[in-house]
Amino acid sequence: MKDFFLFLGKFFKHGTAIASLAPSSPWLSRTTVRNIPWENARVVVELGAGTGPITKVIADRVHPDCRVIVLERDPDFARLLRERFANRANFDVVEGDVRDLTQILQQRGIEQADFVVSGLPVPSFPKELQRDLFRVVKQVLAPSGTFNQITEMPWVYQRFYRRFFDEVTFVFEPRNLPPAGAYFCRGVKESF
Repeated sequence: MKDFFLFLGKFFKHGTAIASLAPSSPWLSRTTVRNIPWENARVVVELGAGTGPITKVIADRVHPDCRVIVLERDPDFARLLRERFANRANFDVVEGDVRDLTQILQQRGIEQADFVVSGLPVPSFPKELQRDLFRVVKQVLAPSGTFNQITEMPWVYQRFYRRFFDEVTFVFEPRNLPPAGAYFCRGVKESF
């Protein structure tokens, strides 16, 4: 319940810079990472982790040799995530901006991520920030990797993500309140 009130307070203070009124449910969190073959994943990046419900699912499933980089811009959320996942040697919680992801990974000796999982409210971003985000994703995402995007607006943004990716699929999660889902995107387009 504490996470809910922290999240709600951030939402009221920052509006659409926070993706939701509340943290993702366990069902939505599991749906968002359901396509990841955990035994083969070497690097997973999570953007906009908030209080960490998806991060927890990643922590429960990832093998110890997989590097997990959690990028969170909000200092309170980043501090909370560091506390929650301090016992995970393969986890690195970074307080920072998504536009710096390439450098953040390079500083850690990482060239590419197998999966980028996003809890960011991307469609609410200004257009230039959207383009910056997907340019960075194009730089860091392995050719066979996917960009997994959580959404509380089922099916609404399919056309939006198709502007940036060659393949976009959507999985609905009705048990979340409000009903939500995840987009699984492959092949960042050359130009957008």
